[in-house]
Amino acid sequence: MPRLFSAYVIVDWSAAAKPTTGADSIWIGVLKRDVRFRLAFESYNPSTRAEAETRLNAVLDDLKKRNERALLGFDFPLGFPRGFAEALKLPGDAPWRATWDQLDRMVKDKSDNTNNRFGVGSEINRRMTGGPFPFWGCPPKDALTTLQPKRTRAHGPDDLPEFRHADLAAKGAASIWKLYYNGSVGGQAILGIPFVRRLKLARGEAMRVWPFETGFKALTEADLAGVDVVAAEVYPSMLKAQSGPGEVKDLTQVRTTAEHFARLDEASKLGALFAPPKDAAADVVLDAEREEGWILGAGA
Repeated sequence: MPRLFSAYVIVDWSAAAKPTTGADSIWIGVLKRDVRFRLAFESYNPSTRAEAETRLNAVLDDLKKRNERALLGFDFPLGFPRGFAEALKLPGDAPWRATWDQLDRMVKDKSDNTNNRFGVGSEINRRMTGGPFPFWGCPPKDALTTLQPKRTRAHGPDDLPEFRHADLAAKGAASIWKLYYNGSVGGQAILGIPFVRRLKLARGEAMRVWPFETGFKALTEADLAGVDVVAAEVYPSMLKAQSGPGEVKDLTQVRTTAEHFARLDEASKLGALFAPPKDAAADVVLDAEREEGWILGAGA
């Protein structure tokens, strides 16, 4: 079987409120073929999300010119726990898309990284529960009646789930409701989803978001006819990464993740990774396809 992809682009995202490089900033790793068709790795460390968007668009445009299909991995959730769109009374029969559209309307993310992620979390809390739940985590100066620095209570049976199915399958993935402190994927998702939405709008049907637009199933070459980019959520911490001398951990992780998927693709095993785990229940598959998304390789 032929490879599904020619290039593997992994994005380590950041919700930083000011320009920053080095550790805990944005890293874009690109593994693509050189003039001799050997895989070669290059990386970029833009200081702002605006710079990252410009850079990533340039990378994807270049690959398209070369007729090379890319796997594009983001290290933040592309969907929220089941019931999120309904709790916000968002319209439409595709909860994931309604959520993307809603976040795009709410998020303000300036070119210097100044952003309103805490305000967005606070407003969603207000609409959902009228209190500082389910989102939590912020600097004390940003605390409001509907967003507190610390978690105020645990999730009960009548609340939205604390974790998506994929977070549990990945073992150790953080909850999207956490907006601040180490491992705060919530802030990254709030700022990252509108960014992925813009990429998708610019590329139309040539970019498919897994599993929402591809189906939660194994992918074949026939499934990807006319597709330049498949975007997926990845979780680099699932892989054991060995840093090179003086290499920042984030850079190691994007490189290791890109190399991992390239090896699977070379062995014709990557397509199967887009399918649900063998023991996944029907409702889990449906939740992933409609609203939650999935982490590529989780539970495999």
